[in-house]
Amino acid sequence: MGRASREKPLRLAEKLKRIREALGLSQDGILIKLGYQDSSINRSSISGFELGVREPPLLVLYAYSNLANVYLEVLVDDAYNLPDMIPSDEKSFGKNKRNTAR
Repeated sequence: MGRASREKPLRLAEKLKRIREALGLSQDGILIKLGYQDSSINRSSISGFELGVREPPLLVLYAYSNLANVYLEVLVDDAYNLPDMIPSDEKSFGKNKRNTAR
């Protein structure tokens, strides 16, 4: 009997890339800002996260949410868009796609 794969956020990769680009950082730069420059997470990992071929660990997602000043739910829930300004001035719930037009 095989294990069923768990549901994954479809928009996570684009959100992570948008955060990095909005902060004006390279993939090496985001590693430093996230505090993962001396870990098993490397530039190849960041690339994989942004391409959607690798799923970041929970603590990495938490670090991204802190950098962008958004709640973690904004990253992992496809119903939410990132705020227009990153990092957000105040901790942000982003924009609910169900209630706002793009």
